[in-house]
Amino acid sequence: MTNTVTHAEALDRLIAGNERYVSGNHQLDTRVAHANLTQLSQGQAPFAVILGCSDSRVPVEIVFDQGLGDLFVIRVAGNIVSPSQVGSIEFAASTFATQLVVVLGHSGCGAVTAALAADDDGGALPGSVDSIVNRIRPALTALPSGLGDEERLHQAVRINVQHSVDQLCNGSPILEQLLSTDKLAIVGAEYDMASGRVEFGIGG
Repeated sequence: MTNTVTHAEALDRLIAGNERYVSGNHQLDTRVAHANLTQLSQGQAPFAVILGCSDSRVPVEIVFDQGLGDLFVIRVAGNIVSPSQVGSIEFAASTFATQLVVVLGHSGCGAVTAALAADDDGGALPGSVDSIVNRIRPALTALPSGLGDEERLHQAVRINVQHSVDQLCNGSPILEQLLSTDKLAIVGAEYDMASGRVEFGIGG
């Protein structure tokens, strides 16, 4: 199966789905109906790829009011980019012709908070957590000085999204080729925990 939705159409679908979620008019019950399983067992054609954070409060299909087979979702703490994430996105874009990739950060991100703390005290986190934080820390050099704690975290979340978008746009020959021929768009977005609203247009 091959996706036939353009990246512009896919973005419109996500925006409309998030509006339904925020307003309480979601259609998720019908979108995840058991009756869809037979058709979906034959293949998938997701219209968007979402690289989001693993935070349990940001369930991507619910936030965008989408159902089974609609989204190709990759979740990792801090919505970071590493080779496995790049490979997963390359797979979706090449195999299913999915034209839209969204890097989805969120307010109050714990991984970004940990990276800021590590920058402040210079210490390392235990185990493999440090490998996640170390992928965020380079982006934090772009933070302006003199910010209060709340604004500093807010800006850091957005800068981290921008950093991931930049890595995807410039780190994969496969994705770069699709971008150059307008067969792919990569955009950044931020989910607000308090309102449930997603703001698009961050990074890129």
